[in-house]
Amino acid sequence: MRLVLLILLIFCSALKIQAQLFSKEKLINNQNFDKAKLSYGYYLGFNSYDFNIDYSSNVNDIQVIKSIGFNVGLIGNVRINDFFDVRFEPGLVMSNRNLSFSESYFNGQLFDQNDLERELRSTYIHLPILLKISTKRVNNIKPFIIGGISTAINLSSKQDSDDNSQGNFRLVKNNLFYELGIGIDIYLTWFKFTPSIRGVFSMKDEHIKDLDPFSPWTKNISDMQTRGLFVNFTFQ
Repeated sequence: MRLVLLILLIFCSALKIQAQLFSKEKLINNQNFDKAKLSYGYYLGFNSYDFNIDYSSNVNDIQVIKSIGFNVGLIGNVRINDFFDVRFEPGLVMSNRNLSFSESYFNGQLFDQNDLERELRSTYIHLPILLKISTKRVNNIKPFIIGGISTAINLSSKQDSDDNSQGNFRLVKNNLFYELGIGIDIYLTWFKFTPSIRGVFSMKDEHIKDLDPFSPWTKNISDMQTRGLFVNFTFQ
């Protein structure tokens, strides 16, 4: 009798597993997660910052040497309806860029190897306001696009420091950006996980001219704007 019951139990379990594997209906996680008017979370991620540089005259370009930076921040989400959300994502963004200058920039002026490179370490307080536009949820995923504007305070700008004559390439402290990206919400059992990728583009000139109008570091730069790529992982 026990053997018969064991066989029946195994048979029923096999039928249940088969039904789950081949059924079109999926187990829906966190069905009411997006119904809340307000929701919160945090994000971790990486960035790669670059400069878009316009020149006053046609000479050798300044080479921007990039490296990978780090992002961390909080999320406040306001639901408008099933497809639109407004988000505030204050965070800390750390990046590092190096400007490599050609010797031709110095036109016979005396220089040493340290003059050919300027390291720009940036620590931003990043404050974006974004509109998230989502598709209809399909089982446990929901793709979206996101965009908006942001302001950032560069704590490492050296805006009020001495200029390149003392080894400091100065940037403005306050900046304004527009952002555009894509991502996908993945609904897990206990939380929502969201990988996303986003482009960040400065809307203002960031460099500060040296006091010397013939400075080899800044005389040929007419406009210098940050552009960056964020890869974020959000947990809500």
